[in-house]
Amino acid sequence: MPKLGTRKLYHILKDKLSVLNVGRDRLFRILRANHMLIKPKRSYHITTDSHHRFKKHKNLVSTIEIENPESVWVSDITYVGTRINPSYLALVTDAYSKKIVGYDVSNSLSLDGALRALNMAIKNRVYKERPLIHHSDRGLQYCANEYQKLLKDNGVQSSMTEKYDPYENAIAERINGILKQEFDIAKNIKNLDLKKELIKNAITIYNNRRPHLSNYMLTPIQMHKQQILKRKQYKSKKLNNDIIVQL
Repeated sequence: MPKLGTRKLYHILKDKLSVLNVGRDRLFRILRANHMLIKPKRSYHITTDSHHRFKKHKNLVSTIEIENPESVWVSDITYVGTRINPSYLALVTDAYSKKIVGYDVSNSLSLDGALRALNMAIKNRVYKERPLIHHSDRGLQYCANEYQKLLKDNGVQSSMTEKYDPYENAIAERINGILKQEFDIAKNIKNLDLKKELIKNAITIYNNRRPHLSNYMLTPIQMHKQQILKRKQYKSKKLNNDIIVQL
């Protein structure tokens, strides 16, 4: 994880750094002096087509408190290719633990990639008896009859954003950013199979080894296995006062 944030890096190395009498602030100074602090890069590529004939669902998660894993899943599709070699990553992430529970990499924005990611997530469910909400944007893939049928057949409620604001699907946007900025999954690789292996490896490391600030420095896997900690929540300045987002 060469682009891991300094606070997370300090958490992982805390025992070894304490022997050297290096605290968090000193670690920041050392990295800054050696030009090793990471400057995040932001990119934007539209992957959502909400102008379609399919039914759009209400936002069911804007005001609820998510207290357990597999209570709410968030889904999104992000661009991980180039103009010459387009590719897309469909993700399903658990809103409580930030664990990526389903994903698919393809060279198309067709429905098939989103369906494969959702099928993987359903197959990997641990708490199958728990009521579950699936939250996404209003993209064609998520509103399509086949996608909604798969949700309904597995007893999953559908929830969607109601405004054109990324804060309404903040968790999904945040995970996209982590994978792109820290794991560099959007690098130009012509071979799709190689791109799939890169992303599979990145997600494995992300789920099992990367601590999350909002998970009390637990990895997504560790957070997913427990049900005691209350997730950290933040009010968005860009949305209504009653809407809470999780970053």
